[in-house]
Amino acid sequence: MADRQRTLAWPTAAAPTHMRRAAAASVDAVLALLCGLAAGAVAGVRVSDGVAELDPKSPALWGALLGAAFGLSFLNHVLLTLATRASLGKLLTGLRVARASDGGRPTFLRLIGRWLFGFYWMIVFVPIHLAADSGVDQQDAVGVRVVRRGGSVPAPAAHA
Repeated sequence: MADRQRTLAWPTAAAPTHMRRAAAASVDAVLALLCGLAAGAVAGVRVSDGVAELDPKSPALWGALLGAAFGLSFLNHVLLTLATRASLGKLLTGLRVARASDGGRPTFLRLIGRWLFGFYWMIVFVPIHLAADSGVDQQDAVGVRVVRRGGSVPAPAAHA
């Protein structure tokens, strides 16, 4: 156990607050939703006799809405994060991501895994948390941690 503690003795930074993480996630979610809504509105508009109508039953509307929302989410959470170590929401709130093992830059595959885990978290844990009013915290996934920008990766808690 002592060997494990010695190997994890890198400098630590304060973990980001729940409010900061929630603000970053909210910015990212609103950005993806607004992009999806705009694309859906453009694709779902039908012009007849000089009058523009939005057809909410149009498959083009829903395809564009979902495609743009998921596409922007992927660009933001995977490609932008690969380039800058942070999504737009994290950049605005002073956060970044880092490999949990050594604080290095996350790989492309880890970022894809983290992006997919975010959907799982949203579908499974958020409804449970809201229904039970539990104290469940957002978890770091696939070996990628959220840390404050400019800070180092907090060392994992030692197991007794």
